[in-house]
Amino acid sequence: MARIAGVDIPNEKKVYISLQYIHGIGPTLSRKVLQTAGVDPDTKVKDLKEQELSRIREIIDREYMVEGELRKEVNLNIKRLIEIGCYRGIRHRRGLPVHGQRTRTNARTKRGPRKTVAGRGQRRGLAKK
Repeated sequence: MARIAGVDIPNEKKVYISLQYIHGIGPTLSRKVLQTAGVDPDTKVKDLKEQELSRIREIIDREYMVEGELRKEVNLNIKRLIEIGCYRGIRHRRGLPVHGQRTRTNARTKRGPRKTVAGRGQRRGLAKK
């Protein structure tokens, strides 16, 4: 397995797919890196020469923030939002959706499993006796 930016990328896949295993590199950035390095995107990783791999490594290390460095930056940004007490920071602190999504229904992923509330079992339209 080839190792780029501290990540073992799969040998059996095409290079542009394998590069996406690195945190911070998606389809567009993957193709851009390969174009800069002068490598054919449809080549399998196991068929790459050591010189081509080193060019790809060098471009990623020099120009892009990936893996641990990127994760650290994102976490610091979230901590800053929480610290200054802005709306987005409060949403992060409470574990609720940040980008304006509705929470009356859905949002189960963020809010966790349902918590039953007493008094919600009565049917509408039935009169109390």
